[in-house]
Amino acid sequence: MTLPVAAATDRLLHTVDHLPDDDWAADSGCTGWSRAHVIAHVALNAEGLGGAVRGLLDGVPTLMYASNERRDADIATLAAAPPAQVRDRLRTSAAMLDAALADLPTLPDDATFERTPGGVRLSAHVVPLLRLREVEIHHADLLAGYTHADWPTETAVRFLEQDAGRYDGTPVVARATDVGRTFAFGSADVDSPVVTGSASALAWWATGRDPGGLLTSSTGTLPRMEGR
Repeated sequence: MTLPVAAATDRLLHTVDHLPDDDWAADSGCTGWSRAHVIAHVALNAEGLGGAVRGLLDGVPTLMYASNERRDADIATLAAAPPAQVRDRLRTSAAMLDAALADLPTLPDDATFERTPGGVRLSAHVVPLLRLREVEIHHADLLAGYTHADWPTETAVRFLEQDAGRYDGTPVVARATDVGRTFAFGSADVDSPVVTGSASALAWWATGRDPGGLLTSSTGTLPRMEGR
């Protein structure tokens, strides 16, 4: 696992290991999901990504998920399991993904896999960034003391770069005051709204989450981003 992913995973595991069992059923930052659902999702995400990468390495193309419905059902089932079981699944799935990513450089640059049958195809070489997002964003979604403000600055910048690059909504400029950079979302120009704040608060907002008054907008109204 690349260093940012490994370090982020260690931080998540520490939080989950110290989260009292009685607190798992509490609401998370993801609408409709408890903390147990979030942790279960992160565990199954590692299994899906790790299985897809391992399939490419072994010459046996493997789906990340059998279907969206199966994914959702598996999350619900695992979330209902005893916390000790979910903790173990989170740890073992992270180790499995770690082993697969260690061999990732041997795959050709154009190696891809399907997320679901006939669904979007994902590049194997973006898996480390995909996993970093899952771990860091959902760690903060647990509402267990870890927030976007705890993300390494370089992680927040990578998230902003990716989200700006794939954004197709109303143009807006994100100005990160702590790193002295701007990020153009959409076909932004000098007349586009400018949202200003720290890189981590901007990256949190770019996922569709509430930055809690940490950002300002040149229009006086903070644009609403599509949730991811």
